Amino acid sequence: MSGAGPTQPAWTPGRDIPATAFALTFPLVLTWVYLVVFGSSGDGPVEASWPVRISYGVGKSIQFGFPLLYVWLFDPARLRPSRPTAEGMALGLGFGLLVAFAMMGVYFGLLADSPWFAATPGKVYRLLQDTGLTTPLRYGLLAVFYALAHSLLEEYYWRWFVFDRLRRGTPLWIAIATSALGFMAHHVVLLAVYFPGYFWTLAVPLSLGIAVGGGVWAWIYQRTGSIYAVWLSHGVVDAAIFVIGYAMVAPRLG
Repeated sequence: MSGAGPTQPAWTPGRDIPATAFALTFPLVLTWVYLVVFGSSGDGPVEASWPVRISYGVGKSIQFGFPLLYVWLFDPARLRPSRPTAEGMALGLGFGLLVAFAMMGVYFGLLADSPWFAATPGKVYRLLQDTGLTTPLRYGLLAVFYALAHSLLEEYYWRWFVFDRLRRGTPLWIAIATSALGFMAHHVVLLAVYFPGYFWTLAVPLSLGIAVGGGVWAWIYQRTGSIYAVWLSHGVVDAAIFVIGYAMVAPRLG
């Protein structure tokens, strides 16, 4: 998918502001619904699995379908595919590897056995129970899906759509910061659930790190002009997250 070009429509406030506001906030609402409203807790029988699966599936369909419908209706020229560049792919891969190794180093070197993470494996495993993904094979397939497909969908959503709409109507730094904070927002809910009791000491700092990553990905997208570099970078980071997650839940997987 191509980046913004000089022949593409300019920012249209009456149309683009509501669309961008919706795109910025919907993932936050969705995450709160499937994790907090319908998500189960504790180690007892799973009672909320179907509400979680339905709300997640329907919500993600809306989230990832909306930009495509909007662009198809109002900006169809952007649906032309673009080509990756070697420089862009190297930039994306380098940043992705830097973040991935930093995350795994911090987790395995400092946090794996800390009291901060004592409740996290149970929370992660509970989400796997809610979604029916409690075997190594299913976990592995989920990891592949997130690293390859979901990372593309998130970059298409946050950089190709949200950031692109914002950079048409605001200065570049505001577009980067706003899209990064929107990208961060739903992670605050997710991390608050995974790290109960450590909202300010873990959930917020980690979420701010995610915002920085989202800002860098927006900058890479702006620099390279296509989605491939940020997709590769995001996929490498997601793969590292699933390596850490597997280390947490491996003893419980049947």
